Amino acid sequence: MDWWPLLWSIIKALLIVVFVLANAFLIWVERKIAGRFQRRLGPMRVGRPHGWAQTFADLIKLLSKEDVVPGTAEKWLFLLAPIVAFLPALLVYMVIPFGPTWVVNDLNIGVIFISAVTSFSVLSFFMSGWGSNNKYSVMGAFRAAAQLMSYEVPLVLSMIAVVMLAGSLSLNDIVKAQSIPFVVLQPLGFLTFFIAAVAELNRTPFDLAEAESELVAGYNTEYSGMRWAFFFLSEYANTVSASAIMATLFFGGWRGFLLPLPPVVWFLIKTYIFVFIIMWVRWTLPRVRIDQLLNLGWKLLLPVALLNIAWTGLLGLVFKI
Repeated sequence: MDWWPLLWSIIKALLIVVFVLANAFLIWVERKIAGRFQRRLGPMRVGRPHGWAQTFADLIKLLSKEDVVPGTAEKWLFLLAPIVAFLPALLVYMVIPFGPTWVVNDLNIGVIFISAVTSFSVLSFFMSGWGSNNKYSVMGAFRAAAQLMSYEVPLVLSMIAVVMLAGSLSLNDIVKAQSIPFVVLQPLGFLTFFIAAVAELNRTPFDLAEAESELVAGYNTEYSGMRWAFFFLSEYANTVSASAIMATLFFGGWRGFLLPLPPVVWFLIKTYIFVFIIMWVRWTLPRVRIDQLLNLGWKLLLPVALLNIAWTGLLGLVFKI
């Protein structure tokens, strides 16, 4: 029996896990960005050198905190929810190409796979809220689900226009088709995707799924210690994966220009530029209200995404794209 294909698959899976977990350094990065943008002295001075010690102190705190499971909770739902929340961030990288040959599995339905995986996080919110058997957690879970479903529709529709231009659902084929970055041909599609992605990430100004001032932290109210940390780490992992998808669909992915850098370096540069922009938005804009959030998704982004598909189809007919 040839064990090499199985062994190579395990190695690639472990590399993805290591890459996702390595993005925990973004906790430190965001602290420094918040300190610069908002002139907050804490992130700039605490935990020398350069704030690293504070991140390790937080890790020790989370590892040592008591893992509390409410007595009336649905135990298995409560325990599995953080794991289910973290899985989509791992599965997305199964089809994202880091380079021409640096892809775990170049599925010919890669875009559909990503659409299915990214919408899977709704289940984890329901599991955590319902499993907690707490009215505040249930209210937070329903609001999180409403938010995610509202923005999943325009998010997927914005990807359809890219698929129409590339003529393929494979992410590697989409990258290869971008002799001109698709953001030039799809500015509306990119803006729709970016706004919807930030909303799906539960990041400010759309962090209503976890609004401490309104819902006592929302769906994860009853979580503590490392189970809470899994939700927190999932947010950063999903931020990187959303940035990687944007870089792949609209900015040529691993394709470079001007400088002769390796494809994987170009991919990472583009990805982390988007991570920085998402953090920039978080520490600049105020939180919106829930009615503003839903109105933006259903009344603005959805019509814009549909119009963008129609416009892309018209261009294809006229210019034979």
